[in-house]
Amino acid sequence: MSTNVGVVLKKIDDIQIEELPGGVPEPGPDEVIIAMGPVGICGSDVHYWTHGRIGDFVVENPMVLGHESAGTVHKVGTEVKNVSVGDRVAIEPGYPCYTCPACLGGRYNLCPDMKFCATPPIDGSLCQYYRHKANFCFKLPDHVSLDEGALLEPLSVAVHACKRGKVKFDDRVLVCGAGPIGLVNLLVAKAAGCRVTITDISKPRLEKAKELGADFVYHVTKRDGKECAGDIVKLAGSHDVTIECTGVEASIATGIWATKSGGRYVQVGYGRAEVVFPIVAVGIKEIDIFGIFRYANDYQPALDLVSSGRVNVKPLVTHRFSLREAVKAFETTKAGVGIKVIIDCDK
Repeated sequence: MSTNVGVVLKKIDDIQIEELPGGVPEPGPDEVIIAMGPVGICGSDVHYWTHGRIGDFVVENPMVLGHESAGTVHKVGTEVKNVSVGDRVAIEPGYPCYTCPACLGGRYNLCPDMKFCATPPIDGSLCQYYRHKANFCFKLPDHVSLDEGALLEPLSVAVHACKRGKVKFDDRVLVCGAGPIGLVNLLVAKAAGCRVTITDISKPRLEKAKELGADFVYHVTKRDGKECAGDIVKLAGSHDVTIECTGVEASIATGIWATKSGGRYVQVGYGRAEVVFPIVAVGIKEIDIFGIFRYANDYQPALDLVSSGRVNVKPLVTHRFSLREAVKAFETTKAGVGIKVIIDCDK
């Protein structure tokens, strides 16, 4: 039996690199075994590490982390048709029940029985070998790298957010937050032909946003969300769509006040479970508010954006570590250094 080393969250603030029970898994009929390559660290991974829960999802037993991933097919099940051994694939990290009303209606991200990587109690993909449903693996063209494949996960969040917000050509789009999710929303909105303003408290992240094509950047130095919105409107006008990627109460207020009457507001970022926001402004301005939860039917469009060259996610990767250096990688992400930290599971 070959060994399979993974990054395991044992309890709050305790990550261990250890051999996983059972070694390299065997695939079921509709599954594949993937020799893992790059895995990006998401804010949710860090949150589970530092808090042990996100909302109702509570880490009660040791759990393998990681869900932004790509690798090479190592073994296939007897019924698998879409990929073959040796194919490089991006992994859409959740799979639903296929039979509930949400699944049958095409919104499988809302499936109550969704199995999602590194969401308790489901293990993630931050290991040397990972088992997954074959039809949620996407074969990468030769010119698309494994790093780009791993980054299809956050990019799919942005594709879903822009779809939910009905983003269209020549819209003025405000993106609140220039972290990884904010930056991929910037990239998708620019690919759609929009004029994009982006905000953040970090000047280095705003500089990265400029490099990626932001038309306007706003450095947040004030605590009053309405006052910030006034500055943004003076800078770039009112916005057709706001995509809020921080979950911070003041930023939510900024987004609502900076959205034009009749505009659309998309809540992507998660912060506190309950916040105060200007509900009267939402009503008077007839702003449509959209929530998003992960993505559905967005991986292939995200891959198309990357493979066509319309979106370049490569500049988002700023740090990388080997599997044995995983704790250092998590500490780097927690410190807010750089943009996207990658762990190479094959090194």
